[in-house]
Amino acid sequence: MNKRKMFSYSSSSSSSSRTICAVVFIYISVISEFIVPPCEARTTVTADEQGKPESSENSVKDSSAEYLRTYSERMKSYMNESVAPCDDFYEYACGNWQHVKQDRQSSHKRSNLLDIGYTLGDVVEQLLTRNSLAVDLNYTDELLIAQRFYNACLGADLYPLPAADPAYLALIRSLGGFPAVDGEAWQSANFSWFNMSAHLTNFGVNGLIHEKILPQYPFVPYFKVPELGFDYIVHKDNIASNDTRGYKLNEKRMRGYLEAYGLPDEKVSEVIAGVFAFWHDALVIIDRFQEEKECEEYAEAEDVPSFTEWGSYYEIAWNSINFPTENLEDFCDYYYVELDKVCAKHKPAVANYLAMLLLYRMDAKLKAAKYQKEHCLQAVQYSLPYLFDRLYRVEYFSEDTRSEISGIIKELRKSFRLMLENSEWLDTETRREALLKESSIEPRIGSFKDDEHTERLVRAIQNLTIVVDSFAQTNINLKRLTTNIRRFNGHHFSELSNGTKPLELLWSMQVNAFYYNIDNSIYVMAGILHPPAFHQLWPNSLKYGTIGYLVGHELTHGFDTVGSMFDGSGSQRNWWSKKSNAVFNERAECYAEHYSRYLIPEINRKINGNQTKDENIADSGGLHQALSAYRSYMKQQQQDNETYPNKNEQMPGLDLSPEQLFFLGFAQLWCNAYEEEHYWEELSNEHTIDKFRVLGAVTNNEEFSKIYNCPSGSPMNPQADRCRVW
Repeated sequence: MNKRKMFSYSSSSSSSSRTICAVVFIYISVISEFIVPPCEARTTVTADEQGKPESSENSVKDSSAEYLRTYSERMKSYMNESVAPCDDFYEYACGNWQHVKQDRQSSHKRSNLLDIGYTLGDVVEQLLTRNSLAVDLNYTDELLIAQRFYNACLGADLYPLPAADPAYLALIRSLGGFPAVDGEAWQSANFSWFNMSAHLTNFGVNGLIHEKILPQYPFVPYFKVPELGFDYIVHKDNIASNDTRGYKLNEKRMRGYLEAYGLPDEKVSEVIAGVFAFWHDALVIIDRFQEEKECEEYAEAEDVPSFTEWGSYYEIAWNSINFPTENLEDFCDYYYVELDKVCAKHKPAVANYLAMLLLYRMDAKLKAAKYQKEHCLQAVQYSLPYLFDRLYRVEYFSEDTRSEISGIIKELRKSFRLMLENSEWLDTETRREALLKESSIEPRIGSFKDDEHTERLVRAIQNLTIVVDSFAQTNINLKRLTTNIRRFNGHHFSELSNGTKPLELLWSMQVNAFYYNIDNSIYVMAGILHPPAFHQLWPNSLKYGTIGYLVGHELTHGFDTVGSMFDGSGSQRNWWSKKSNAVFNERAECYAEHYSRYLIPEINRKINGNQTKDENIADSGGLHQALSAYRSYMKQQQQDNETYPNKNEQMPGLDLSPEQLFFLGFAQLWCNAYEEEHYWEELSNEHTIDKFRVLGAVTNNEEFSKIYNCPSGSPMNPQADRCRVW
């Protein structure tokens, strides 16, 4: 049998695993834990409110001048002007954001761009009342189910999670058991850590099987190395002693669940110690197989038996669906064989860990009872996304906005073509192919429109059973439905054409933009078109520094180290000459080396420049193209109108030139607030930590140094050669 390898959704993966490249790739299972603004009242939903909702930031009641003044004050409040922009542009642009950001609850990092999710949450709260709109769209039944879940959630006891609810315990026992609670009734001989992990994936839990869905037909699952832990992803050094934050947060979470079952302190401590012992041993295996090449090397060096349990996973998680064998993603036999040995050594601890992971998935993880309404709102928003997506597109996404974004995309593409034409390192044939690919790119604004497919996704809501006297069971039902919707394309691939788009591209109400290699298209989703990414009243300088850069980022993905392996028709083909390809690889490697020098002091780790290389190339290319497009656009505006006032390109109260404002807008997309645990969470991501996205992009942009008058040798204008691909 051929040795298998572990694929991960990163730049080190095979190109087939990275058909979608995104500015910020947010999965429903992650974003469902973002919470919208605090509001004390628990208002149930039953009927229409009068008038059209006003919660969108693009619905401005005040005059344009007043709005711009107010937004300018907000931008200024984010800044730390005591820091010179040439010393640390991130700190200059964003140093105060974490102190003035609105109070929200989130289990993950906060960032200015991702906070658009809270704006969309306000919109969903209004859409929950739009019964008349649901009637018009024939979604009355589906909206009623969403309302019933929302109201049930509001009335439930969620702070803290009632972990000992009989519904949760019955589910755990049906999947593999909870030895900490069941004692001698739990039979070790009957326990399969792999089968229990497979069952957990049905509820969106990535335990010891970390499942992803390949975003191309036939939408098969693929797998990443599991990340262990609860509130804090564990590594050997961050749980090396019991006084680390990683140890304390995870210990607190487990203790809370175990105490809910009335276990004595001695037993609680014993169970927690067992889980940590399992983690320590499992981390030895995980650390050896972070990269697929390591699996291949170990497998070749030793006679490794095959891991034979994957048939059980497909039976449990996918109802033994008959995926085409040639489309199945491989995984690392050696890794799972070794993990099996560790799990056999720690059977009760593994079962306890997996049981508590299920509770963690069901947990609202509220920091205070006042956040319950926000949690319930987000639960319906991200668990039933396609219903609210249809309502949102009717109520909020205007043709004026679509038209303006279309114009910006056209300007960015003109800039990109000019850059390709003037790139001296491309030989004639490669340049011809690159220009042909660029000319074939299809932009889609809002989302991909597939009404028939979306209709089926909306109707799936009817499969949600609301159990009147058990919110815990209702919550379980929702988690199962959410997973079924996430797997929808894979379950129904035999009914779908091979041109079917992944579900990510059908969901317009998300804070994201994409490049899709398979059909050479870029997507600007409707949900991202809010401040700080876009507002129709902004000056062009700010629009191009924000949404313009984001569009340029996606265009560049078509020509990064993965995108460059696909041609204009979306076929995987090498269209590069050897000479041009060698220069391309050399220039790309510059980014890997540059970003690998960035140290994250909070966790004493450096950025993985190779893993994040394509995103960094896209950031740099997007910023170059957006500035070039802005300059070209303004030149045309001034030719058409010689009296065009330059002050229209500035923001009142900000003493910045238009092009300085351009860069400030870019940087403030990435203003963020991280806790220590969030750095570990981001470390395995293909995107660089937000701060270093800003610093890396501006230090590799020569125009930035000119615009901000940065002296040669200053931190933002290093004397060393800059990196540049596009």
